[in-house]
Amino acid sequence: MSDAPNLTSLTTNSESFIAEVKNIWQHGFMGIDVGNIIIAIAIFFGFLVIRGIFSKYVLYRLNKLTEKSQTKADDQIVNALIPPIKFIPIVLGFFFAGQYLDFSGDLDIIYGNFIRSLIAFTIFWSLHRAIEPISHMFRRLETILSRPMVIWIFKFIRFLIIFIGGAVILEIWGIEVGPLLAGLGLFGAAVALGAQDLFKNLIGGLTVIAEKRFHPGEWIKVDGVVEGTVEEIGFRSTRIIRFDKAPVQVPNAQLSDAAVTNFSRMSHRRIYWMIGVTYDTSTDQLKEVRDGIMNYIQSCDDFAKEDALPTFVRVDSFNASSIDLMVYCFTKTTVWAEYLEAKEKFAFEIKRVVEGAGTSFAFPSQSLYVESWPGDTAEIFNPPPAKKKA
Repeated sequence: MSDAPNLTSLTTNSESFIAEVKNIWQHGFMGIDVGNIIIAIAIFFGFLVIRGIFSKYVLYRLNKLTEKSQTKADDQIVNALIPPIKFIPIVLGFFFAGQYLDFSGDLDIIYGNFIRSLIAFTIFWSLHRAIEPISHMFRRLETILSRPMVIWIFKFIRFLIIFIGGAVILEIWGIEVGPLLAGLGLFGAAVALGAQDLFKNLIGGLTVIAEKRFHPGEWIKVDGVVEGTVEEIGFRSTRIIRFDKAPVQVPNAQLSDAAVTNFSRMSHRRIYWMIGVTYDTSTDQLKEVRDGIMNYIQSCDDFAKEDALPTFVRVDSFNASSIDLMVYCFTKTTVWAEYLEAKEKFAFEIKRVVEGAGTSFAFPSQSLYVESWPGDTAEIFNPPPAKKKA
């Protein structure tokens, strides 16, 4: 008789446990059936598999097609858009998984905003990545504007895309951008007072670019600051690589105010030497040295001709220990190594001309002249008289 109540109680408890399991299964997470959640996760992972297949076959074939074209622009655009394209199946996975779960109430609003945010992010991410290859298609603008100006324009466009994309996503979530910007206006005015140097450098950079003082890749010298190759002209500063490969960041305001020598835009390199010969050099020897040096300059292809640039070889001055000839000419090359080679050959030729004329180079010296010497006879020494003894 006692076993019947126990069996009834066990059956009741089992039914209660099963009911609890069913309740948790049906309302496991925010009132959503756990089975539906599992199916939604499976749908999402299904789109991940589709993403892998799409990347492996479709995008691979697309790359092969663009490689066959004669231009590189389409290759660059496709490579830039591949990451956003790969992200599209993920967005679709979230969308269809949410559609299957069929959210309601506030959760439906939140999830809808989340999907719209992903879509907006994908669109503006694609535009941002496409700007770089598109900028290469507008190389012709560099003939009208300078290359740094074109780079700045596309940097501004990228910034504008990020700003608009962020504003769109904020408005999706109900955050008005207009009042937010108005509120930031007072803060921006306060920041501007402490950011005067930033604006000075920005204006300085625009001045440098507008005046086309130098471009990336050119060799410049900023008096008292740095000498090297320009790597990048930024919004605030310009990166210059010294010849020891050390990078130097120079504020743009300093570059717009300082004297900047652009060696890369030289048409020729100058040689300006003073050649000193000894004072025992005769007039005919001086003329022979002068004419020999001048003939070499005029006959050698390393130097610009006299009718193109000023070229002089003249007796210039009587120095303390030498008669000086001024050598003033220009090489055709502006390449440093070639210039050094031409200058070395010129030095050898000058030495040959001077020695061939029978004279020699002077060096700092002093001559001592004595107006008169004592007589030829030796001075007679007369000893003092001896003292007498007392």
